[in-house]
Amino acid sequence: MSAAPSGAAAPGAAHPHLAVHDLSVRYGRTEAVSGVSIEVPRGALVTIIGANGAGKSTLLNAVMGVLPSRGGIRFDGREVSALPLEARVGLGLSLVPERRELFADLSVEDNLRLGAFRRRRDERDGALEDVYVQFPRLRERHRQLAGTLSGGERQMLAMGRALMSRPSLLMLDEPSLGLAPKIVAEVFERLVALRASGVSLLLVEQNARAALRVADYAYVLELGSVTTHGPAAAIADDERLVESYLGMGGAEY
Repeated sequence: MSAAPSGAAAPGAAHPHLAVHDLSVRYGRTEAVSGVSIEVPRGALVTIIGANGAGKSTLLNAVMGVLPSRGGIRFDGREVSALPLEARVGLGLSLVPERRELFADLSVEDNLRLGAFRRRRDERDGALEDVYVQFPRLRERHRQLAGTLSGGERQMLAMGRALMSRPSLLMLDEPSLGLAPKIVAEVFERLVALRASGVSLLLVEQNARAALRVADYAYVLELGSVTTHGPAAAIADDERLVESYLGMGGAEY
């Protein structure tokens, strides 16, 4: 497993790729996310860890524009909090949701092409080839129905479809969920490779041990609020946090 690079940028840079400031999200009278501020430096892999119900998925969906929110969201130097989801995708932001949301009765290639339906045909073809380079198994199964894939292959397809829009920042919601340790390791290796290719990543994970192993920086979310943050290696070495979080979400690999 590849470790995070020791020289990775930390939040606080003058021009972060993504800057979320004082973000709050409500479900009726319940505030699921409360005053959260996070940053993703350009080219970094940042993870958000926490227990079920901490607000991690809600936070990602608010940043993507799936859920309404209050607060500031700056992406690539531009305030996007008032923009609809489609506009955020057009600017280079993409999300791989927890449920993957694939079309089971369509082929692997058709699912991928749907991720770039707004692009010209030549752009779609180029993006498709890039995805096949990142995920050779998808090329091997390009005619296979998505519903017949294994859990790990479905996760790779969901990631590949998100990459078809050629995002500069990719958000992932629990990519290891329901996967065997060997497949989890393979998925996380792909995340490391994506970071090396220049894509910034914001990763929500309940498998804290796996996430901290590959991340540059980490935020801990509890009951909708950030309780601590710092370099991923430092968070992993914190005995209190190890006891509270690093046993969660699956086996070590």
